[in-house]
Amino acid sequence: QVQLVESGGGLVQPGGSLRLSCVVSGLGFSAYEMRWYRQAPGKERELVAGITSAGFGSTTYYADSVKGRFTISRDDAKDTLYLQMNSLDPEDTAVYYCNVPSRNAWGQGTLVTVSS
Repeated sequence: QVQLVESGGGLVQPGGSLRLSCVVSGLGFSAYEMRWYRQAPGKERELVAGITSAGFGSTTYYADSVKGRFTISRDDAKDTLYLQMNSLDPEDTAVYYCNVPSRNAWGQGTLVTVSS
């Protein structure tokens, strides 16, 4: 059974930073492309960032809204996905979800609130 457990969300002031983590179990993490999504109140879930497996170069991609501010990374030795978020804006307020796209597997989400 695939399990994804996110952590690291919280309340942060505009301009601040947070790092989200997602620990994955139940599959060979290193072989899978991974993604972060988010869902803001009253809005549809949207793709934030993704990273391919090392076998495909650990290539990263981002939504235009977060390029230059967010960085996705992975530690295959720890079966963990990360999202470093800098220069946070109130528009980044959302529940952030970790995802394995090829398995349609999702975590429970972690809430990020950007507010003064």
